[in-house]
Amino acid sequence: MKLSLHQYKAGSGWNTEPDHSLDSPQTLLIFFASPETADVADAMQSIQSAFGNSVILGCSSSGEIYNDEINDHSISLAILQLEHTLVCLATDEISDTNTSAEVGANLAKQLPHDDLRAVMVLSDGLVVNGSQLIQSLSKNLPDKVVITGGLAGDSDRFVQTWVWSDGAMKSGHVCAAGFYGDRIGIGHGSRGGWDILGPEREVTRSDANVLYTLDGQPALDLYKKYLGEQAEGLPATGLLFPLAISNAEDEDGNTVRTILAVNEQDNSITFAGDIPQGSYVRLMRANFDRLIDGAADASAAVDTQGYTSGPILSIAISCVGRRLVLGPRTEEEIEAALDGMPEATQQIGYYSYGEISPLASGQCDLHNQTMTLTAIWEA
Repeated sequence: MKLSLHQYKAGSGWNTEPDHSLDSPQTLLIFFASPETADVADAMQSIQSAFGNSVILGCSSSGEIYNDEINDHSISLAILQLEHTLVCLATDEISDTNTSAEVGANLAKQLPHDDLRAVMVLSDGLVVNGSQLIQSLSKNLPDKVVITGGLAGDSDRFVQTWVWSDGAMKSGHVCAAGFYGDRIGIGHGSRGGWDILGPEREVTRSDANVLYTLDGQPALDLYKKYLGEQAEGLPATGLLFPLAISNAEDEDGNTVRTILAVNEQDNSITFAGDIPQGSYVRLMRANFDRLIDGAADASAAVDTQGYTSGPILSIAISCVGRRLVLGPRTEEEIEAALDGMPEATQQIGYYSYGEISPLASGQCDLHNQTMTLTAIWEA
């Protein structure tokens, strides 16, 4: 496998020019970019033209990761020319959250199943129920196929996100890259690091990813009580107070959910993934040191046992809520994620509206407020 990383910044262009000779049917380009469209579109359309035989997978972000740096108004690009692995791309349009399961099934149908080892998914971050998308995709793929990825971001505006599909930035789309063959190595790890806030409460009314009441009380009113003055900034300030659903299958004992939208008329809250009725939840709040430790724990959880030598790419997908909390300390978690990987590792990634990775049980699910890592190499 040949691997090269490149960074684009508005006004200065690429730090190193991508090598067009790497274009091939076994080449995968992965990129994460500023949600602003003009400069990104021009830069990536030039890349699309030069890499017409390659598979290109990318999305908008809430901050671009390039090795141990975080940037805005940039593109982080990795080019992988694979020697023993085939890559297949599946795409579908998603009109609203209610079609998420259908889209997951459609993606699975597009990907040939023979020799499929892993799938990386990038989705629009706002018009999707990430839980239903991933559960449906997993259900319709062969057992033991590893699924990782994330939901696109747009800083913390919650207005419009996009994925790269058919050579253009498209909102309301989902893309998935399948990896084929017995020489591809995929490792993954996902950890949080948030503190519990307040008592455990029962979800007394919910519908998929929309939460209406907790302990019989309107969910939005309860959230506002905890947020105080910060409630005026909802839904963005809700990133600072995610919701933990008790889940014994998750490494942290909880599945964490992030707010996407609020409805003042019915006092409901829409989350990035399902909030099952009858489940028990708690609010969470930030602990700076534990968040950074969580990134280090995610790196330690990545299984690179099959890796011996050569290039290795780590794709770091972290929640925008972590960035808002950590502020100037954000690069510490990026460094912690990279430091725990093999010495030859290079890293790109982005801050997202949701992270996709297997649970301890092996079942894949949507996560929020985690640092999630995917390592890719060839044996």
